[in-house]
Amino acid sequence: MAGLLLSLSNAAGPCLQTPWRLSDDRDIIGPIVPIGRTNPVQRIARTPVSVCLIALPETTPAALFSLFEVLSSVGLAWPAVTGEGEPHAGFEVRIVAPTGGVVKSGMGIPISPHAAFDDIESSDILIATDLEIVSGMDPRGRWPEAAAFIRRMHENGTLVSSVCTGSLLLAEAGLLDGQEATTHWAAAGMMETCYPNICLRPERILVHSGEAHGVVTSGGASSWIDLALYLIARYCGREEAIRAAKMFLLGDHSEGQLPYSAFIRPRVEGDAIVAEAQGWLADNYQRPHPVAEMVRRSGLAERTFKRRFKQATGYSPVDYAQTLRIEEAKQMLETGDLPADEIAYEVGYEDSAFFRKLFKRMTGVTPSRYRRRYREIVQKLDAAE
Repeated sequence: MAGLLLSLSNAAGPCLQTPWRLSDDRDIIGPIVPIGRTNPVQRIARTPVSVCLIALPETTPAALFSLFEVLSSVGLAWPAVTGEGEPHAGFEVRIVAPTGGVVKSGMGIPISPHAAFDDIESSDILIATDLEIVSGMDPRGRWPEAAAFIRRMHENGTLVSSVCTGSLLLAEAGLLDGQEATTHWAAAGMMETCYPNICLRPERILVHSGEAHGVVTSGGASSWIDLALYLIARYCGREEAIRAAKMFLLGDHSEGQLPYSAFIRPRVEGDAIVAEAQGWLADNYQRPHPVAEMVRRSGLAERTFKRRFKQATGYSPVDYAQTLRIEEAKQMLETGDLPADEIAYEVGYEDSAFFRKLFKRMTGVTPSRYRRRYREIVQKLDAAE
């Protein structure tokens, strides 16, 4: 899936071509709210947010390539996979290196940068991903070109961030002097010894400092996830961050993929009656017994309508309506505070026990567990603001 998403983001069309700034038939279905109606996704800028990822020989490729793919997919992968909304790039990501030539990482994996440091005049975001370090290593003076590049970008207003031991580059650039910062626990002693003016907080996963929170450091190697979600939420809105978490399963996987999945609304072609019913079902969420009403509006016999609906969409009318309703309930649980019983009523279920049973069958978790999962993401974003 990840490779597919990257190919989607790379093939999404003109929005990536903006210039880089270089130098059961139980019809108890009630109101159905169209997906996104309750919690509309914040509209992100049509001009992508520019991001530079620093590549050095000491760079470990995992976080660098993961950040590249996740950020590049924002605004593109979700519409492509689910059919919701118009695709547009949230970020334009480039890998940059001292000379622009291929960088052979310490893992032996070649990294091909898009540009050299000197080619980049400005960028909205700069990220120094984790570096391979060894015990007893002295980082001072080790990366002069990268340190100078980071200072220049910061002076030009770029948000500068790091993952794991990438914080050493920010320290070398002098951006962490007198500031709070975090790093991998194994590098904490090195940073305290070599950069005593830094207020190190190794117990933290994400720390922002400086004017307008212009410097952001994150802890261990997998903290690129926290940084990515923070940046997506900061620049594109929380809903996009939640979409990224769903698309890439960024979180606890012990309950499988169902809690992350989203309804991919089928496109109906060749059956105008079913297409009209599909649109009506999304828009007329206030009406009771929507399946019976769709049958009446179609002018078809009930068995004929249900057969054609299933043939065109892959869902029975009841299953389709229930799926829409559960999707709306998921969105309300992700970002709102309504109790599950009230959410059940809002999406059309008078029997909250039936709602809870159906929700668990369709998502793999209870409503309360689902809320906790995404509340953890929101709480992380709140803590980082």
